[in-house]
Amino acid sequence: PRLSPLSSFNVSAEGASAPVRRVALMSDGNGLSLASDPTGTVNFLDMVQNLEGDSGRGYYIEMSIGTPGQKLNILVDTGSSNFAVAAAQHPFITHYFNTALSSTYQLAGRTVAVRYTQGNWEGELGIDRVLIPNGPNGTIVVNIAAIMSSDGFFLPGVNWQGILGLAYPTLARPDSSVEPFFNSVVQQLRIPNIFSLQMCGAGLSASSTADPAGGSLIMGGIEPTLYQGSVWYTPIVEEWYYQVEVLKLEVGDQNLDLDCREYNMDKAIVDSGTTLLRLPVNVFNAVVEAITRSSLIQEFSSGFWDGTKLACWMKGESPWRFFPKLSIYLRATNSSQSFRITILPQLYIQPITDVDGTLDCFRFGLSSSSNGLVIGATVMEGFYVIFDRAQKRLGFALSNCAVSGGVALSEIAGPFSAADVAANCSGGILKEPIMWVISYTLMAICALVLIILLLLLVLPCRRRNYSGEITDESSLVRHRIK
Repeated sequence: PRLSPLSSFNVSAEGASAPVRRVALMSDGNGLSLASDPTGTVNFLDMVQNLEGDSGRGYYIEMSIGTPGQKLNILVDTGSSNFAVAAAQHPFITHYFNTALSSTYQLAGRTVAVRYTQGNWEGELGIDRVLIPNGPNGTIVVNIAAIMSSDGFFLPGVNWQGILGLAYPTLARPDSSVEPFFNSVVQQLRIPNIFSLQMCGAGLSASSTADPAGGSLIMGGIEPTLYQGSVWYTPIVEEWYYQVEVLKLEVGDQNLDLDCREYNMDKAIVDSGTTLLRLPVNVFNAVVEAITRSSLIQEFSSGFWDGTKLACWMKGESPWRFFPKLSIYLRATNSSQSFRITILPQLYIQPITDVDGTLDCFRFGLSSSSNGLVIGATVMEGFYVIFDRAQKRLGFALSNCAVSGGVALSEIAGPFSAADVAANCSGGILKEPIMWVISYTLMAICALVLIILLLLLVLPCRRRNYSGEITDESSLVRHRIK
């Protein structure tokens, strides 16, 4: 059966007699909501700093699930589409959503399993009410995957008990009939189809036990106090992941000079649930080679680049002078132009808890990938990222929290001409389902050719047995075999 997020519940915040909530928002002239209605029906300032966490352990938001509400911390993930919460005990989590204690929980009668880059889980689909204390006003009724078992999903030291998949229905499991969380929010609370994300862990220890850095998930628009300067937009290439088109990469001022299709092999996405900047193998190797060409850091072992070793300096010694800036060029909404987002070494040479009292140790915030380029938290922490689903585009602006010691840790510039790259850098990149179809088609063609060859070998024998006569019946049998 298809899941109906409306169910039989009253989704109004104030009861059955409450009118439909109307949101009055100022516009920037492009249909974007920029600030809250002064009456307070939707107040973006209430959503500022509604996230906790950091790039190493993820950014999470508090939610109240069920009736009466059970409070859980939920990881914000723009790279998946299921809303899933722990519904059974697990050694690495302190509490879970007890479905038996919610009077409004309804079992949907379907099981679901999801595999991520790291970890997987299995559970059952249900429907229940959800309230976000520091989110849009109102209770919504949403699809919930109740996680009954998992492997490598909940990790030691994380302070979240579920995941909020903010991508499109195409990625929902077991199929796209399971309406994702944000789709339900837009439909039921009548907010604009846009959210924006600021992640403020830039330069902080990836395994620090200090207070989490936090950030903001603004549902329904843009909060101007969270960024400075202009917003630069890139088209969403296809609505499954938040897929974008990368035109080129620079290490320092040096263009890697690869075919732009290499950067988009087999996709390039923006994913808050991924810690690192992940690059296709050829691109990753080219980046490392470009960095190591600098005479200052040739002595670095390969273990640092592949993530198996840390680089350590005496306390108080800054390692960032050894490393160049990294720049990613994205196609602008004017397809003949591009813009550049740049991160300083403070964002991708990441401090971790010191091994002993005399050293500061760091890890490399990039890794190689076999399934596409992923702009993860390492890059996103430098920017206020606007997921403008209504106009099928992603916006980047300088985050006002990507600053350390008075130095901005990110840069953004443009426009640049895109005349030197292909008109379609994502062209020819086949997604997995299409590749399966092509594979099966080729297998069928090969099987057909093989059968024909076998028949050609067998038919002369039949002719000899029947003195060269071929009856209509035997001909019909042969066509059936074909």
